[in-house]
Amino acid sequence: QVQLVESGGGLVQPGGSLRLSCTTSRSIFSVSDMGWYRQAPGKQRELVAVITSGGSTNYADSVKGRFTISRINSENMVYLQMKGLKPEDSAVYYCSADLAALAGRPTVYWGQGTQVTVSS
Repeated sequence: QVQLVESGGGLVQPGGSLRLSCTTSRSIFSVSDMGWYRQAPGKQRELVAVITSGGSTNYADSVKGRFTISRINSENMVYLQMKGLKPEDSAVYYCSADLAALAGRPTVYWGQGTQVTVSS
């Protein structure tokens, strides 16, 4: 089975920063597009950022200029550096791995989520 392990969530004041981390096995990580999604109470899960196995990135408009997704392939790690946090960023953040390149169709696995709360 595919497991993703997330960490880095917590409570932060508006304008503050957090870095989320996610790791999985090398065999999965090396062929996967990695991403971060978030879900707030009463809202749909939404894409935050994606980084492909080749390093290309894409961001939701709401986080452009504030969040940075990156990966260190040798460590099987993906990060989400969040700066200038706003209360509306509060959500459970989920790490994802999409094996579409290998499977030929969307094949997405999810971490268990880490809570980010932005409040004064």
